[in-house]
Amino acid sequence: MAQDSDKPGKGPAPGGAKPAEPAFRMPDPDTLGRTMADVAERGHRIVTDFLNRQSLNAAESGRPGPDPMQMGSAFLEMSTRLMANPARLVQAQLGFWQDYLTLWQNTARRMWGEEVSPVIAEDSKDRRFKDEAWRENEVFDFIKQSYLLSARYFTGVVHAAEDLEPKTAQKVDFYTRQFVDAMSPSNFLMTNPEVLRKTAETGGENLLRGLQNLLSDLERGKGKLKIRMTDDSKFSIGENIAVSPGKVVFQNDLMQLIQYSPATDTVLKRPLLIVPPWINKFYILDLRPKNSFVRWAVAQGHTVFIVSWVNPDEALAAKSFEDYMMEGPYAALDAIEQATGEKSVNAIGYCLGGTLLSATLARMAARKENRIKSATFFTTMVDFEEAGELGVFIDEEQLKAIEDRMSKRGFLEGGEMATTFNMLRANDLIWSFVVSNYLMGQEPFPFDLLYWNDDSTRMPAAMHSFYLRRMYQQNDLVKPGGVTLGGTPLDLRQIKLPTYILSTREDHIAPWKSTYRATQLYAGPVRFVLAASGHIAGVANPPESGKYSHWVADSLPASPDEWFTGAMELSGSWWPDWHRWVSALDKTQVPARQPGQGGLPALEDAPGSYVKVMASD
Repeated sequence: MAQDSDKPGKGPAPGGAKPAEPAFRMPDPDTLGRTMADVAERGHRIVTDFLNRQSLNAAESGRPGPDPMQMGSAFLEMSTRLMANPARLVQAQLGFWQDYLTLWQNTARRMWGEEVSPVIAEDSKDRRFKDEAWRENEVFDFIKQSYLLSARYFTGVVHAAEDLEPKTAQKVDFYTRQFVDAMSPSNFLMTNPEVLRKTAETGGENLLRGLQNLLSDLERGKGKLKIRMTDDSKFSIGENIAVSPGKVVFQNDLMQLIQYSPATDTVLKRPLLIVPPWINKFYILDLRPKNSFVRWAVAQGHTVFIVSWVNPDEALAAKSFEDYMMEGPYAALDAIEQATGEKSVNAIGYCLGGTLLSATLARMAARKENRIKSATFFTTMVDFEEAGELGVFIDEEQLKAIEDRMSKRGFLEGGEMATTFNMLRANDLIWSFVVSNYLMGQEPFPFDLLYWNDDSTRMPAAMHSFYLRRMYQQNDLVKPGGVTLGGTPLDLRQIKLPTYILSTREDHIAPWKSTYRATQLYAGPVRFVLAASGHIAGVANPPESGKYSHWVADSLPASPDEWFTGAMELSGSWWPDWHRWVSALDKTQVPARQPGQGGLPALEDAPGSYVKVMASD
């Protein structure tokens, strides 16, 4: 923006040359004034509303909020264990100060022009320090290495505590890393070279825009920070996302069943049923045409049906895990038979949808039902003994706190689950947006996957309590007869149909070594495939993208590490491998089936109305 000619740095240059630009731009007074007035008005309203809600909640419970995650007691136990061996703590402190002294010396030598090796180097994949100033500038290099040394010291001290109960050790480790991530110098104005550069270039306008972004996110969260990760105004379900053509051909209280339009003249005789998780919405498998698993499967000649779960409210509070089974996969199988005349299907279950599918198959096995001829599991846990970092959030006090919140509303807010998942990758899904949105003052980039990630769903109280307690806390599903659904005790070892298990190597939600345990449970032929990347990107990985490899092996040893040692890495997507596997089971072709022209009429166009119900509605 223009500055008056009598401002510093704007006088005539010698010899008539163009005046030198100032190193720092001053913020426009009018912009600053309007912004601060808006901040004052919106900030007062947000704080007042938040405090009123907090007072109401305290009055209803009759007590202040507890420590539901038991962080205080966990860290107290760790401190006690550490003090039992003070020599190890002193040794760690001495090592830290020796490294720190070396860093001071190296920094001084660098300032005198010497080349020195870093005392500690960041991971090459750590995007927080991608700017070259973190290496080229002595001051920022010192700040970065100071942080990395401190981070290593903190985590090392935590790991040095002996004889901690495993759950306590996991909790202490997790929250120590949360603290370490939060304290990164990249998260603060004065210690982030990119932010300082941007502030200098814009005269601080980036910080004003960032403050407006912060207030908008606080308003979205009604006093709680709800970070906007993408420009959601650029997406509309059914218009430019979840656009594969098809029809809703069946619905009940819990789900709509979508049948997709064929893309080939003939199709495989056996339809394909996809059961996605109800923690998120189904269109992760139908984001855009270029990365839609649904569209690709249709193009390979599958008649694809997918379950679109309802976003439940308090009216469905009593819906149970059993209801999800009977009104989900069982109801879908009946509807598919009506629509196509086919009793047999191939089935896919994704994450929690896969856990539900495995329970359904166990019940069918006990009842001698064989309508599902093959099962595919995407990133699915059925043995929860080593549930990964999600186990941090599963203990009796936390479960009671969750159940208390659900009892008042009849459901768990979708945002609470989303926050938990985001904490598993805090640097990527929290702090990177804090920097870009609030410090750099940038508007979020439109990204379909992040739009889906923010489109959270609620959890019915009865179902979610059962799932957390019986699966995560007690691991009953893996025990023969440990869970009874529909009057039938379940035993996963009785599942004898062909099974394809797809896991992802960097999965923070369903760790692949935990999902691998299923290979030792199912009695039928099993193929295990490990994809690169994580819980979402590793699954939604079309062949055309050229991204992410996958690993395959013929044998299934008991140890996942032994399996990986003997596995072969193949470039590109696992999708073609899955199609070869599933189509080889039955290659019979029939004329293509049009949705709504079979035994079930079309109710509405895909993607249906259930998927459009937002958690905030």
